Amino acid sequence: MGGAVERNWFNLGQEFVRQGHQVTHISRAYGDLPDTEKIAGVIHKRVKGFNTPKSLLVLKLYDLVYSWRVINAGVLPEADILVTNTFWLPILIRHQRFGAVYIHVGRYPKGQMRFYRHVARLQTVTSPVVAAIAQEIPDLRAKISLVPYPIAAAFYAKQANLDQTNQIEHPEEMANGDRVPEQPNSINANKQAKTILYVGRVHPEKGIELLLAAFQKLVKSGIAPNWQLTIVGPWETKYGGGGEDYLQKLQTMSNAISDRLNWVGAVFDQAQLINYYRSADLFVYPSLAEKGETFGCAPLEAMASGCPALVSGLECFQDFISEGESGFIFDHRSADPVTSLADQLKIIISDQQKLAAIAQTSYQAAQAYALPQVAKQYLADFEAVLKESAVDHH
Repeated sequence: MGGAVERNWFNLGQEFVRQGHQVTHISRAYGDLPDTEKIAGVIHKRVKGFNTPKSLLVLKLYDLVYSWRVINAGVLPEADILVTNTFWLPILIRHQRFGAVYIHVGRYPKGQMRFYRHVARLQTVTSPVVAAIAQEIPDLRAKISLVPYPIAAAFYAKQANLDQTNQIEHPEEMANGDRVPEQPNSINANKQAKTILYVGRVHPEKGIELLLAAFQKLVKSGIAPNWQLTIVGPWETKYGGGGEDYLQKLQTMSNAISDRLNWVGAVFDQAQLINYYRSADLFVYPSLAEKGETFGCAPLEAMASGCPALVSGLECFQDFISEGESGFIFDHRSADPVTSLADQLKIIISDQQKLAAIAQTSYQAAQAYALPQVAKQYLADFEAVLKESAVDHH
């Protein structure tokens, strides 16, 4: 299904249909997926694209080619709203019949906002990115909106008491519906082996080297005798990873603790991913991407699954994590970030009672991001765009 952004819009499309709207989702052709199909009421049309290259310049060229293909393939339907997540398409699309152009700004802007002065909306997911967009186009502040990413119902812990293995027997039962399940009231309290989990791209900007070094420090000190570290995510460059050389570098530097490490690789199946969240005791997301990280879907998914999260001090995480209340934060900007992370880990794993309490509060914090509620926020913003466009055309 791709990464977090792709998964979120896949889920949002289905929720828009459930709430009475027509949705067409245009994406990259991949493998043996059909060019056209209907999934849960959403019409999917796929256009030939490219793997992610290492070069940003080549990426922009590929984006231009893909955008032209989309326009020329005749797959764009007449619509009220056209949501885009590419660099070039909003620049190339000028015909109103495709809908008011609604740009989803999924990363920090890097000067390109000036090219989008004509669009109806510039939507992003956290307040720091809103500020960054406004800094580039201060006179268009009224066009900027903040609507977060949603968490699908399947991620929310269903049972009141998680069992010892914390596995989901039938995750598909939770894929639909508006009901917010009961909160969990324990986190793997009876398990002998404890798990720290990372889910995300295996890339230098994600701080995985920090995590490995900090965990190795704990293991050597004897503080974490029954803890292990599981790393889930793609290392391949075509999926946004750091490549095979980077993976080998990580494995070499962590060789001394290889018996405590579980390298899983990419997991695109939602039910499988949920199992990893549910079986973990602590989620760690040590991202260093000061101008790359915009939201943090993975920490929120963990929180919804009953697994408390420890994150770096990036501003984007502070929209939903407060230190010691709804999660944990370490100072990744300190002179010795490895020690900062190791010290925070030591405090957390030494107090299982507090960890269980934070699991409760973080679960509650994640409720605000449930898919049906967030979808309604998007639909309200779409409606506002249409009203603004109607006024502009009179």
